[in-house]
Amino acid sequence: MSLFLAETRRLVKRRFARFLVIGTLLVLAAILAGTFVTNHSTSERALAAAQAQADRDYQGALTSAAEEMRTCLAARGTAAAANHPPGCDIYQPSRRDYLAEYYLEETFNFRVEFGDMIITLAAMLAVMAFLVGATFVGAEWSSGGMMNLLLWRPQRLRVLGTKLGALLVALTALTVPISAAWTGLFVALATQRGTMYSMTSGAWQSFVLMELRGLVLVLVAGAIGFALASIGRQTAMALGSAIGAVIVLQVGLYSLLSLSGAPFAEAYLAPLWILAWMDKLAEVTDWDTCVYSSATGCVTDTFTITWPMAGGALLALAVLVVGAAMWTMRSRDIT
Repeated sequence: MSLFLAETRRLVKRRFARFLVIGTLLVLAAILAGTFVTNHSTSERALAAAQAQADRDYQGALTSAAEEMRTCLAARGTAAAANHPPGCDIYQPSRRDYLAEYYLEETFNFRVEFGDMIITLAAMLAVMAFLVGATFVGAEWSSGGMMNLLLWRPQRLRVLGTKLGALLVALTALTVPISAAWTGLFVALATQRGTMYSMTSGAWQSFVLMELRGLVLVLVAGAIGFALASIGRQTAMALGSAIGAVIVLQVGLYSLLSLSGAPFAEAYLAPLWILAWMDKLAEVTDWDTCVYSSATGCVTDTFTITWPMAGGALLALAVLVVGAAMWTMRSRDIT
């Protein structure tokens, strides 16, 4: 049996990896079920009732505005005029403020809301991939299996690279069908309890590209978890690094920058860069630079993180961590 097939089989048979996959699928199923329960179908009867309610409220608003106008005009030249807007500038209700859709129960708009569901899916699978990657190689080091394997195949970089390749192929084989099923299930949900309105070929292409970026995020997370565990030669190294990065580099750094008044402190948060990668861009606003005018409102300085910037950062991080794992594998003793 080839080394790649042996590593793939070893990964698939890992009990902890199976538990992680099953747990992730259960959480995703709960999200789907919650979305199904909280959204409702739009029947002709419900639409007619919503339209009738919108018409009643609109007519009521017109009546109130007309009554207020009559009161204001009658108060001109008296002390009561101070209780009304200058020149009787009374707000006139607009039909667009009383549309039937505002009176309908919540429905799932596929084009508007499915992007958030893709981000949720990618985040869940990325966490799972990080843990699977970390335990895959970390358990091998802890149990002595890696040393036994290197006695059989005394080619360190090839062994570690094959393990990483098997992990990435397995993650791809898992992520692609889950993403396809996720899309199909939400299409069915939108058909039953929402709308597929305005879904064009361009919109479908945008969602497909978004799911591909999600796949890249999953692979990067798996590779980083694998590499950190390989550097520390135990799973705890990867988990400790992740916790340290969140507490020290994220919460601590953000708090320090915020207290010091540094501009765009949010730009140093990793989740914002991940969001920019998935959603194509993320904008950070420095509200301390607000210059207000009646014509333009509040004008502030902004910093935009684009998906190429975020992708470059993810790639650089993955190359750095995986490269460090390969270097330590080559230079350190295996005992």
